[in-house]
This record gives sequence, structure tokens and C-alpha cells, in this order.
Amino acid sequence: MSAKPEHYDVIRKPVITEKATMASDNGAVVFEVHMDANKPQIKEAVEALFGVKVKAVNTTITKGKQKRFRGQLGRRNDVKKAYVTLAEGNTIDVTTGL
Repeated sequence: MSAKPEHYDVIRKPVITEKATMASDNGAVVFEVHMDANKPQIKEAVEALFGVKVKAVNTTITKGKQKRFRGQLGRRNDVKKAYVTLAEGNTIDVTTGL
């Protein structure tokens, strides 16, 4: 399976936080994904781009917070995250990039 340009639209970037690092100890990798992406699309994109076998995909939608930008009220964008659990023996090193 080769990487199609659509796969790069589905997966935006890896999420590198304390929580994501703790998830990686259990064989999971966290990605920020497109809001309209569904679980089968995310699974196909990760398998094609990184050449790994995906066991499960869990998604969450984080609502954007209301913040002040230069005194003006503004709102951050909503973000969809995918917790991708990899099959045994598969790893992705998110620090190297694509």
C-alpha cells in the first residue's frame, strides 16, 4: 500500500505531550487528525504512511477554549485527536517526522 496525498490530509501532526508519551508506553501513538476523518480512514492513513499494523483507533474531540488575543476575545479551533494502538512489534518514532 503506497501513501496517497489524501493520507497527509487525514493526519495533520503527531501530538507530543505528557499524556501522549504515557500512551506510547502502552503501544499507542497520538495524532492530530482532520475533523471529518473517521476511524477507518485514520487506520488506512497510518498503515500506509508508516508501514505498521494498526490494532485499534480511538478518537476524541477537544473543544477550543475562549482566550484573549491582544485584548480581543477570540476562540481557539476545535481539535480532533486519534489514539492509534499498534499491533505487537510495531513502533512509530514520531520525533523523526515523515
